[in-house]
Amino acid sequence: MFNYKIETLPREEIEKLQLSQLRKTLRFLKNSRSKLKEKYKDIEPEDIKSLDDLKNLPFTTKDELRDCYPFDHTAVDPSDCARMHMSSGTTGVPVINAMTRNDINQWGEIMARCLACAGLTSKDRLQIMPSFGLFNGGFGFHYGAEKLGCFVVPAGAGRTLMQLKFIKDLEVTAIGAIASYPARLIEVAKEIGYDFKETKLRVAILGAETWSDEYRKRIEEIMGVKTFDIIGMTETGGVGLGIDCEARVGIHIWEDHYIVEIVDPNTGEVLPVGKEGELVITTLTREGLPLIRYRTRDITRIISYEKCDCGRTHVRVDRIKGRTDDMLKVKGVNFYPSQIEQILMKYKGLSPYYQLVIETVKGKDEMTIIIEKVDNGITEPELEKLNVELYDFLGFHSKIQVVPEGTIQRVPGKAVRIIDKRKK
Repeated sequence: MFNYKIETLPREEIEKLQLSQLRKTLRFLKNSRSKLKEKYKDIEPEDIKSLDDLKNLPFTTKDELRDCYPFDHTAVDPSDCARMHMSSGTTGVPVINAMTRNDINQWGEIMARCLACAGLTSKDRLQIMPSFGLFNGGFGFHYGAEKLGCFVVPAGAGRTLMQLKFIKDLEVTAIGAIASYPARLIEVAKEIGYDFKETKLRVAILGAETWSDEYRKRIEEIMGVKTFDIIGMTETGGVGLGIDCEARVGIHIWEDHYIVEIVDPNTGEVLPVGKEGELVITTLTREGLPLIRYRTRDITRIISYEKCDCGRTHVRVDRIKGRTDDMLKVKGVNFYPSQIEQILMKYKGLSPYYQLVIETVKGKDEMTIIIEKVDNGITEPELEKLNVELYDFLGFHSKIQVVPEGTIQRVPGKAVRIIDKRKK
Protein backbone atom coordinates (compact mmCIF):
# COMPACT_ATOMS: atom_id res chain seq x y z
CA MET A 1 0.00 0.00 0.00
CA PHE A 2 1.21 3.55 -0.69
CA ASN A 3 2.39 5.79 2.12
CA TYR A 4 0.28 8.93 2.66
CA LYS A 5 3.08 10.48 4.75
CA ILE A 6 5.12 11.07 1.58
CA GLU A 7 2.33 13.37 0.35
CA THR A 8 2.70 15.64 3.39
CA LEU A 9 6.49 15.95 3.56
CA PRO A 10 7.83 19.41 4.40
CA ARG A 11 9.14 21.34 1.37
CA GLU A 12 12.74 21.03 2.56
CA GLU A 13 12.52 17.22 2.68
CA ILE A 14 10.82 17.04 -0.73
CA GLU A 15 13.60 19.06 -2.34
CA LYS A 16 16.33 17.05 -0.61
CA LEU A 17 14.76 13.85 -1.93
CA GLN A 18 14.41 15.33 -5.43
CA LEU A 19 18.05 16.38 -5.58
CA SER A 20 19.23 12.91 -4.56
CA GLN A 21 16.90 11.22 -7.08
CA LEU A 22 17.88 13.66 -9.86
CA ARG A 23 21.55 12.76 -9.46
CA LYS A 24 20.62 9.07 -9.38
CA THR A 25 18.54 9.41 -12.55
CA LEU A 26 21.32 11.22 -14.39
CA ARG A 27 23.85 8.58 -13.36
CA PHE A 28 21.47 5.80 -14.41
CA LEU A 29 20.83 7.42 -17.80
CA LYS A 30 24.54 8.06 -18.48
CA ASN A 31 25.33 4.38 -17.85
CA SER A 32 22.36 3.04 -19.81
CA ARG A 33 21.89 1.79 -23.36
CA SER A 34 19.71 4.80 -24.23
CA LYS A 35 20.74 6.85 -27.24
CA LEU A 36 19.76 9.91 -25.19
CA LYS A 37 22.76 9.45 -22.92
CA GLU A 38 24.94 11.27 -25.46
CA LYS A 39 23.27 14.49 -24.35
CA TYR A 40 24.82 14.13 -20.90
CA LYS A 41 28.32 12.86 -21.68
CA ASP A 42 29.93 16.06 -20.38
CA ILE A 43 27.69 16.37 -17.33
CA GLU A 44 28.37 14.51 -14.09
CA PRO A 45 25.79 13.93 -11.32
CA GLU A 46 28.14 15.68 -8.89
CA ASP A 47 27.82 18.81 -11.06
CA ILE A 48 24.24 19.13 -9.80
CA LYS A 49 24.70 21.08 -6.57
CA SER A 50 21.07 22.17 -6.19
CA LEU A 51 17.73 21.84 -7.96
CA ASP A 52 18.39 25.22 -9.52
CA ASP A 53 21.16 23.57 -11.58
CA LEU A 54 18.50 21.56 -13.41
CA LYS A 55 17.96 24.52 -15.73
CA ASN A 56 21.49 24.01 -17.10
CA LEU A 57 20.64 20.54 -18.44
CA PRO A 58 19.33 20.14 -22.00
CA PHE A 59 15.65 19.60 -22.77
CA THR A 60 14.26 16.32 -24.11
CA THR A 61 11.63 16.58 -26.86
CA LYS A 62 9.06 14.27 -28.35
CA ASP A 63 10.79 14.48 -31.72
CA GLU A 64 13.95 13.07 -30.12
CA LEU A 65 11.95 10.15 -28.74
CA ARG A 66 10.33 9.54 -32.13
CA ASP A 67 13.76 9.47 -33.74
CA CYS A 68 14.66 6.63 -31.36
CA TYR A 69 11.75 4.40 -32.42
CA PRO A 70 11.25 1.71 -31.33
CA PHE A 71 13.71 1.08 -28.45
CA ASP A 72 16.83 3.24 -28.90
CA HIS A 73 15.63 5.54 -26.11
CA THR A 74 14.95 2.66 -23.70
CA ALA A 75 17.45 2.73 -20.85
CA VAL A 76 17.35 -1.00 -20.09
CA ASP A 77 17.33 -3.95 -22.44
CA PRO A 78 13.77 -4.45 -23.75
CA SER A 79 14.01 -8.08 -22.63
CA ASP A 80 14.11 -6.75 -19.05
CA CYS A 81 10.81 -4.91 -19.55
CA ALA A 82 7.37 -6.30 -18.75
CA ARG A 83 5.08 -4.31 -21.09
CA MET A 84 4.84 -1.24 -23.29
CA HIS A 85 2.45 1.58 -24.05
CA MET A 86 2.43 4.00 -26.91
CA SER A 87 1.94 7.71 -27.48
CA SER A 88 0.69 8.67 -30.91
CA GLY A 89 1.86 11.64 -32.92
CA THR A 90 0.92 13.64 -35.97
CA THR A 91 3.96 12.32 -37.83
CA GLY A 92 2.66 8.77 -37.60
CA VAL A 93 5.78 7.70 -35.66
CA PRO A 94 4.74 6.66 -32.13
CA VAL A 95 6.76 6.93 -28.94
CA ILE A 96 7.04 3.59 -27.17
CA ASN A 97 7.50 3.50 -23.42
CA ALA A 98 8.78 0.07 -22.41
CA MET A 99 8.18 -0.47 -18.69
CA THR A 100 10.01 -2.57 -16.15
CA ARG A 101 8.25 -4.28 -13.26
CA ASN A 102 9.36 -1.42 -11.03
CA ASP A 103 7.87 1.08 -13.49
CA ILE A 104 4.53 -0.72 -13.33
CA ASN A 105 4.65 -0.69 -9.53
CA GLN A 106 5.46 3.04 -9.58
CA TRP A 107 2.52 3.62 -11.93
CA GLY A 108 0.19 1.74 -9.63
CA GLU A 109 1.38 3.76 -6.65
CA ILE A 110 0.86 7.20 -8.17
CA MET A 111 -2.52 6.15 -9.57
CA ALA A 112 -3.59 4.84 -6.17
CA ARG A 113 -2.64 8.23 -4.73
CA CYS A 114 -4.75 9.94 -7.37
CA LEU A 115 -7.77 7.75 -6.64
CA ALA A 116 -7.38 8.36 -2.90
CA CYS A 117 -7.04 12.09 -3.59
CA ALA A 118 -10.46 11.86 -5.28
CA GLY A 119 -11.86 10.31 -2.11
CA LEU A 120 -11.84 6.66 -3.16
CA THR A 121 -11.17 3.82 -0.71
CA SER A 122 -11.17 0.03 -0.84
CA LYS A 123 -14.96 0.23 -0.35
CA ASP A 124 -15.49 1.87 -3.74
CA ARG A 125 -16.49 0.27 -7.03
CA LEU A 126 -14.63 1.88 -9.93
CA GLN A 127 -15.83 1.54 -13.51
CA ILE A 128 -12.94 2.08 -15.92
CA MET A 129 -14.04 3.61 -19.23
CA PRO A 130 -10.78 4.44 -21.08
CA SER A 131 -9.62 1.73 -23.49
CA PHE A 132 -7.38 -1.15 -22.49
CA GLY A 133 -4.76 -1.29 -25.22
CA LEU A 134 -1.73 0.52 -26.58
CA PHE A 135 -2.81 3.77 -24.97
CA ASN A 136 -2.28 3.86 -21.23
CA GLY A 137 -5.55 5.07 -19.67
CA GLY A 138 -7.40 1.85 -18.89
CA PHE A 139 -4.42 0.02 -17.45
CA GLY A 140 -3.38 3.01 -15.32
CA PHE A 141 -6.77 3.16 -13.61
CA HIS A 142 -6.70 -0.63 -13.20
CA TYR A 143 -3.27 -0.74 -11.52
CA GLY A 144 -4.19 2.09 -9.16
CA ALA A 145 -7.54 0.58 -8.24
CA GLU A 146 -5.96 -2.80 -7.52
CA LYS A 147 -3.35 -1.21 -5.26
CA LEU A 148 -6.03 0.79 -3.45
CA GLY A 149 -8.24 -2.30 -3.13
CA CYS A 150 -11.25 -1.06 -5.11
CA PHE A 151 -13.73 -3.37 -6.81
CA VAL A 152 -12.89 -2.96 -10.51
CA VAL A 153 -15.37 -2.92 -13.40
CA PRO A 154 -13.02 -3.00 -16.45
CA ALA A 155 -15.61 -1.83 -18.98
CA GLY A 156 -13.21 -0.19 -21.45
CA ALA A 157 -14.27 2.34 -24.06
CA GLY A 158 -17.65 2.72 -25.79
CA ARG A 159 -20.87 0.68 -25.45
CA THR A 160 -22.60 3.51 -23.62
CA LEU A 161 -25.83 1.61 -22.91
CA MET A 162 -23.81 -1.11 -21.22
CA GLN A 163 -21.83 1.48 -19.24
CA LEU A 164 -25.04 3.00 -17.89
CA LYS A 165 -26.49 -0.42 -17.08
CA PHE A 166 -23.38 -1.42 -15.14
CA ILE A 167 -23.30 1.86 -13.19
CA LYS A 168 -26.79 1.13 -11.88
CA ASP A 169 -26.83 -2.67 -11.63
CA LEU A 170 -23.35 -3.06 -10.12
CA GLU A 171 -23.81 -0.07 -7.77
CA VAL A 172 -20.72 1.66 -9.13
CA THR A 173 -19.56 4.60 -7.01
CA ALA A 174 -16.84 6.07 -9.27
CA ILE A 175 -15.92 6.23 -12.93
CA GLY A 176 -12.69 6.99 -14.77
CA ALA A 177 -13.04 8.33 -18.32
CA ILE A 178 -11.71 10.69 -20.95
CA ALA A 179 -13.08 14.15 -20.25
CA SER A 180 -15.56 14.33 -23.15
CA TYR A 181 -17.23 10.96 -22.45
CA PRO A 182 -19.64 12.10 -19.70
CA ALA A 183 -21.33 14.22 -22.39
CA ARG A 184 -22.16 10.99 -24.24
CA LEU A 185 -23.31 9.27 -21.04
CA ILE A 186 -25.64 12.19 -20.31
CA GLU A 187 -26.95 12.22 -23.88
CA VAL A 188 -27.79 8.51 -23.95
CA ALA A 189 -29.20 8.63 -20.42
CA LYS A 190 -31.60 11.33 -21.57
CA GLU A 191 -32.69 9.26 -24.57
CA ILE A 192 -33.59 6.21 -22.47
CA GLY A 193 -34.99 8.01 -19.42
CA TYR A 194 -32.08 7.05 -17.20
CA ASP A 195 -31.77 8.96 -13.91
CA PHE A 196 -28.30 9.25 -12.37
CA LYS A 197 -29.98 10.07 -9.06
CA GLU A 198 -31.09 6.42 -8.92
CA THR A 199 -27.45 5.25 -8.88
CA LYS A 200 -24.73 5.32 -6.23
CA LEU A 201 -22.33 7.18 -8.49
CA ARG A 202 -20.53 9.98 -6.63
CA VAL A 203 -17.11 10.51 -8.30
CA ALA A 204 -15.94 11.03 -11.89
CA ILE A 205 -12.19 11.12 -12.55
CA LEU A 206 -11.62 12.64 -15.98
CA GLY A 207 -8.59 13.38 -18.13
CA ALA A 208 -6.78 12.98 -21.48
CA GLU A 209 -8.39 16.18 -22.83
CA THR A 210 -8.65 19.79 -21.74
CA TRP A 211 -12.06 20.59 -20.25
CA SER A 212 -13.45 23.80 -18.88
CA ASP A 213 -14.81 24.70 -15.45
CA GLU A 214 -18.21 25.36 -17.03
CA TYR A 215 -18.29 21.86 -18.56
CA ARG A 216 -17.28 20.53 -15.15
CA LYS A 217 -20.23 22.30 -13.49
CA ARG A 218 -22.64 20.83 -16.01
CA ILE A 219 -21.42 17.26 -15.50
CA GLU A 220 -21.63 17.59 -11.73
CA GLU A 221 -25.12 19.08 -11.85
CA ILE A 222 -26.61 16.46 -14.18
CA MET A 223 -24.76 13.36 -12.98
CA GLY A 224 -24.70 14.29 -9.29
CA VAL A 225 -20.96 13.61 -8.99
CA LYS A 226 -17.82 15.35 -7.83
CA THR A 227 -15.35 15.56 -10.71
CA PHE A 228 -11.56 15.37 -10.52
CA ASP A 229 -9.11 16.40 -13.23
CA ILE A 230 -6.33 13.82 -13.66
CA ILE A 231 -3.27 14.37 -15.85
CA GLY A 232 -0.45 12.25 -17.26
CA MET A 233 1.15 11.08 -20.48
CA THR A 234 2.66 7.90 -21.84
CA GLU A 235 6.16 9.35 -22.03
CA THR A 236 6.38 10.15 -18.31
CA GLY A 237 4.84 6.84 -17.23
CA GLY A 238 1.14 7.16 -17.98
CA VAL A 239 -1.94 8.70 -16.38
CA GLY A 240 -1.43 9.59 -12.71
CA LEU A 241 1.20 12.33 -12.92
CA GLY A 242 -1.19 14.44 -10.85
CA ILE A 243 -4.79 15.22 -9.91
CA ASP A 244 -6.77 17.99 -8.23
CA CYS A 245 -8.11 17.42 -4.73
CA GLU A 246 -11.29 18.31 -2.84
CA ALA A 247 -9.91 21.82 -2.24
CA ARG A 248 -9.77 22.51 -6.01
CA VAL A 249 -6.90 24.95 -5.85
CA GLY A 250 -4.68 23.23 -8.37
CA ILE A 251 -3.49 19.83 -9.54
CA HIS A 252 -1.04 18.11 -7.21
CA ILE A 253 1.96 16.58 -9.00
CA TRP A 254 3.77 13.85 -7.05
CA GLU A 255 7.16 15.42 -6.43
CA ASP A 256 8.88 12.35 -5.04
CA HIS A 257 8.55 10.94 -8.57
CA TYR A 258 8.71 14.08 -10.74
CA ILE A 259 10.27 17.53 -10.88
CA VAL A 260 8.08 20.26 -12.38
CA GLU A 261 9.26 23.30 -14.32
CA ILE A 262 7.36 25.89 -16.33
CA VAL A 263 9.28 27.40 -19.24
CA ASP A 264 8.65 29.98 -21.92
CA PRO A 265 7.58 27.89 -24.97
CA ASN A 266 9.61 30.11 -27.30
CA THR A 267 12.83 30.76 -25.37
CA GLY A 268 12.97 27.83 -22.93
CA GLU A 269 13.55 30.25 -20.06
CA VAL A 270 12.36 28.96 -16.68
CA LEU A 271 9.39 31.03 -15.51
CA PRO A 272 8.53 32.03 -11.92
CA VAL A 273 5.58 30.80 -9.86
CA GLY A 274 2.29 32.08 -11.27
CA LYS A 275 3.59 32.68 -14.80
CA GLU A 276 1.94 30.65 -17.54
CA GLY A 277 4.08 28.58 -19.88
CA GLU A 278 4.97 25.05 -21.00
CA LEU A 279 5.06 22.21 -18.49
CA VAL A 280 8.45 20.45 -18.33
CA ILE A 281 8.79 17.16 -16.42
CA THR A 282 11.84 15.32 -15.10
CA THR A 283 11.20 11.75 -13.97
CA LEU A 284 12.93 10.61 -10.78
CA THR A 285 12.00 6.94 -10.45
CA ARG A 286 11.44 5.58 -13.96
CA GLU A 287 13.70 2.84 -15.35
CA GLY A 288 12.53 2.01 -18.88
CA LEU A 289 12.30 5.62 -20.05
CA PRO A 290 13.92 8.05 -17.60
CA LEU A 291 13.47 11.59 -18.87
CA ILE A 292 15.29 14.78 -17.97
CA ARG A 293 13.48 18.05 -18.72
CA TYR A 294 10.85 16.58 -21.04
CA ARG A 295 8.89 19.27 -22.88
CA THR A 296 5.27 18.13 -22.62
CA ARG A 297 3.78 20.96 -24.75
CA ASP A 298 1.05 21.37 -22.13
CA ILE A 299 0.28 24.94 -21.08
CA THR A 300 -0.21 25.66 -17.39
CA ARG A 301 1.41 27.50 -14.47
CA ILE A 302 2.65 26.69 -10.99
CA ILE A 303 0.06 27.90 -8.51
CA SER A 304 1.91 27.24 -5.27
CA TYR A 305 4.47 25.16 -3.40
CA GLU A 306 2.68 25.94 -0.13
CA LYS A 307 0.74 23.36 1.85
CA CYS A 308 -2.74 22.81 0.41
CA ASP A 309 -5.94 22.91 2.46
CA CYS A 310 -6.14 19.14 1.91
CA GLY A 311 -2.87 18.74 3.83
CA ARG A 312 -0.72 17.73 0.86
CA THR A 313 2.51 19.60 0.34
CA HIS A 314 3.34 18.61 -3.24
CA VAL A 315 3.38 21.37 -5.86
CA ARG A 316 0.10 22.50 -7.39
CA VAL A 317 -0.22 23.50 -11.03
CA ASP A 318 -3.22 25.02 -12.78
CA ARG A 319 -5.55 22.91 -14.89
CA ILE A 320 -4.10 22.37 -18.36
CA LYS A 321 -5.28 25.13 -20.70
CA GLY A 322 -4.18 23.37 -23.88
CA ARG A 323 -1.08 22.33 -25.76
CA THR A 324 1.37 24.53 -27.59
CA ASP A 325 0.34 22.76 -30.80
CA ASP A 326 -3.39 23.15 -29.94
CA MET A 327 -3.26 26.93 -29.90
CA LEU A 328 -5.30 28.45 -32.71
CA LYS A 329 -4.49 31.66 -34.52
CA VAL A 330 -7.37 33.29 -36.35
CA LYS A 331 -7.28 36.88 -37.61
CA GLY A 332 -4.05 37.34 -35.66
CA VAL A 333 -5.62 36.28 -32.35
CA ASN A 334 -4.19 33.36 -30.36
CA PHE A 335 -6.55 31.26 -28.24
CA TYR A 336 -7.26 27.71 -27.06
CA PRO A 337 -10.46 25.72 -27.79
CA SER A 338 -11.01 25.27 -24.04
CA GLN A 339 -11.41 29.04 -23.71
CA ILE A 340 -14.26 28.98 -26.24
CA GLU A 341 -15.81 26.01 -24.41
CA GLN A 342 -15.76 27.98 -21.18
CA ILE A 343 -18.00 30.60 -22.80
CA LEU A 344 -20.31 28.17 -24.64
CA MET A 345 -21.03 26.01 -21.60
CA LYS A 346 -22.52 28.93 -19.68
CA TYR A 347 -25.66 28.44 -21.81
CA LYS A 348 -27.67 25.42 -20.69
CA GLY A 349 -29.53 25.26 -23.99
CA LEU A 350 -26.26 24.35 -25.72
CA SER A 351 -24.75 20.87 -25.80
CA PRO A 352 -21.14 20.00 -24.85
CA TYR A 353 -20.75 18.92 -28.48
CA TYR A 354 -19.22 21.69 -30.56
CA GLN A 355 -16.70 22.20 -33.36
CA LEU A 356 -14.65 25.15 -34.51
CA VAL A 357 -14.45 25.24 -38.30
CA ILE A 358 -11.77 27.56 -39.66
CA GLU A 359 -11.39 28.32 -43.37
CA THR A 360 -10.05 31.00 -45.66
CA VAL A 361 -12.72 32.99 -47.49
CA LYS A 362 -11.62 35.56 -50.06
CA GLY A 363 -8.15 35.59 -48.57
CA LYS A 364 -9.31 36.09 -44.97
CA ASP A 365 -9.71 33.66 -42.08
CA GLU A 366 -13.26 32.93 -40.96
CA MET A 367 -14.36 30.82 -37.99
CA THR A 368 -17.72 29.11 -37.60
CA ILE A 369 -18.70 27.67 -34.24
CA ILE A 370 -21.02 24.71 -34.74
CA ILE A 371 -22.80 23.92 -31.51
CA GLU A 372 -25.67 21.54 -30.81
CA LYS A 373 -28.76 22.62 -28.93
CA VAL A 374 -30.39 20.63 -26.15
CA ASP A 375 -33.89 20.74 -24.70
CA ASN A 376 -35.48 24.02 -25.87
CA GLY A 377 -32.19 25.33 -27.18
CA ILE A 378 -30.83 28.84 -26.84
CA THR A 379 -33.12 31.89 -26.99
CA GLU A 380 -32.54 34.84 -29.32
CA PRO A 381 -31.53 37.16 -26.44
CA GLU A 382 -29.11 34.50 -25.17
CA LEU A 383 -27.67 34.04 -28.65
CA GLU A 384 -27.12 37.78 -28.93
CA LYS A 385 -25.41 37.78 -25.52
CA LEU A 386 -23.23 34.84 -26.60
CA ASN A 387 -22.15 36.71 -29.73
CA VAL A 388 -21.11 39.67 -27.60
CA GLU A 389 -19.16 37.47 -25.16
CA LEU A 390 -17.31 35.75 -27.97
CA TYR A 391 -16.49 39.07 -29.63
CA ASP A 392 -15.27 40.53 -26.34
CA PHE A 393 -12.94 37.55 -25.89
CA LEU A 394 -11.74 37.07 -29.48
CA GLY A 395 -11.84 40.61 -30.78
CA PHE A 396 -13.44 39.45 -34.04
CA HIS A 397 -16.85 38.19 -35.11
CA SER A 398 -17.31 34.45 -35.56
CA LYS A 399 -20.36 32.76 -37.02
CA ILE A 400 -22.46 30.68 -34.64
CA GLN A 401 -24.34 27.78 -36.20
CA VAL A 402 -26.78 26.11 -33.80
CA VAL A 403 -27.70 22.62 -35.02
CA PRO A 404 -30.02 19.87 -33.71
CA GLU A 405 -28.71 17.50 -31.07
CA GLY A 406 -26.91 14.55 -32.65
CA THR A 407 -25.70 16.46 -35.72
CA ILE A 408 -22.01 16.33 -34.82
CA GLN A 409 -20.59 12.85 -35.33
CA ARG A 410 -19.86 10.91 -32.16
CA VAL A 411 -16.44 9.33 -32.45
CA PRO A 412 -14.67 6.84 -30.18
CA GLY A 413 -11.88 8.39 -28.15
CA LYS A 414 -11.12 12.08 -27.86
CA ALA A 415 -13.65 14.57 -29.21
CA VAL A 416 -12.85 16.27 -32.53
CA ARG A 417 -13.08 19.98 -31.69
CA ILE A 418 -11.13 21.61 -34.53
CA ILE A 419 -11.68 21.42 -38.29
CA ASP A 420 -9.05 23.64 -39.88
CA LYS A 421 -9.58 23.90 -43.63
CA ARG A 422 -6.87 26.47 -44.22
CA LYS A 423 -4.01 25.51 -46.48
CA LYS A 424 -0.88 24.76 -44.45
